[in-house]
Amino acid sequence: MTFPDITPDLKAAMPELRGRLLANQSMAELTWFRVGGPAQVLFTPADEDDLAYFLKRLPQELPVYVVGVGSNLIVRDGGMPGVVIRLAPRAFGETSAAGEVVSAGAAALDKRVAETAAAAGIGGMEFFFGIPGTVGGALRMNAGANGGETKDVLVEATGIGRDGTKHVFGNADMKFVYRNSGVDPSVVFTSARFRGSITDPDAIRARMNEVQTHRETAQPIREKTGGSTFKNPPGNSAWKLIDAAGCRGLKVGGAQVSELHCNFLINTGNATGHDIETLGETVRERVKQTSGIELHWEIKRIGNSS
Repeated sequence: MTFPDITPDLKAAMPELRGRLLANQSMAELTWFRVGGPAQVLFTPADEDDLAYFLKRLPQELPVYVVGVGSNLIVRDGGMPGVVIRLAPRAFGETSAAGEVVSAGAAALDKRVAETAAAAGIGGMEFFFGIPGTVGGALRMNAGANGGETKDVLVEATGIGRDGTKHVFGNADMKFVYRNSGVDPSVVFTSARFRGSITDPDAIRARMNEVQTHRETAQPIREKTGGSTFKNPPGNSAWKLIDAAGCRGLKVGGAQVSELHCNFLINTGNATGHDIETLGETVRERVKQTSGIELHWEIKRIGNSS
């Protein structure tokens, strides 16, 4: 399927735009699951000013969604109407350290933040080493792993509003809760600053190695997956509930609950977005039936069903 091509109209309304506009760009190529229909428009801004220029002039009625590396995302088969913004590492992927603070662009990998901190002898960010996303996603989701989460180390985040205005958010302004933040969803995060503490480099590396070993032995990291599917309910583990409901290895079409870690869904080769989402909903139903506990999606599901 394809959407009407609106890129000529957008270009005409934005003569000074420097970033790239693509019509009907496949989203399957941009997500770890490798599923989903096209984005009506994919915009890759040249830099923060270009992003602000674009958002200020973009018609208000057009929906906007931001993607990073697509590691925590199911795009439905009917695709994404409106505009998908993807921040490129070249423009938004820098990281640096000074004192106890690491600065990072929103397209920088969380793993890169951990590596930058470690190289500067800054502890407290080792948990980022086990998160397969970007800084932008970490800010939006309050990403966490291995006992740490984004809110523990964030100093401030910078973002561009839907009207093109630049905003700076302190830690409290982010309104962090478990695996979410309270900032207006229309804000596009562009950078962040994190504070740790000066720590023995060997201790930092040892902790990062622990995180890496856990990922490699307990998670299906070499599969087409989306990471942790459901949030852990208070006082419980999603994977244990899924396993107890008899869902380990469960299949719907080309989608399967991982045999290695039950809170991971995988595309075995030919799954559709519908297969993966249906499998997830089937798991939620069975867990509710067997335990009375309702699982909530951690993976974002976006786009039209058909």
